Amino acid sequence: MKKAMISQPMAGKGEATILAEKDKAVKVLKEKGYEIVNTYFGDDFDKPESLRNIGVQNIPLYFLAQSLAKMSTCDAVYFCKGWEKARGCHVEHEAAANYGLKTFYYNDDDFPKCPNPKGANID
Repeated sequence: MKKAMISQPMAGKGEATILAEKDKAVKVLKEKGYEIVNTYFGDDFDKPESLRNIGVQNIPLYFLAQSLAKMSTCDAVYFCKGWEKARGCHVEHEAAANYGLKTFYYNDDDFPKCPNPKGANID
């Protein structure tokens, strides 16, 4: 089965809003036949105090690194509304484009519009 992850701005949003937006993206991707790779890190280990206890100094960068690792298992990435204004989502977008992943956007009606936008060698 094809796999996809969701790139979603989270700064300044509550958990209920984040999960509601994620649920919409999951529905679209499942309708397209994708299995969802979870990149919502919400367990106790990923709390800021726990991360600082293991030496993490830049928590947003830590989460971005975790997300990029999960991206390596995906065929596609879905970008939620506002992705272009969020640092982490922007980096994820560049990675997806440069490594040949299909990219979907929250307002696309016809998926996918840019399967390999930069012509990356994906061998």
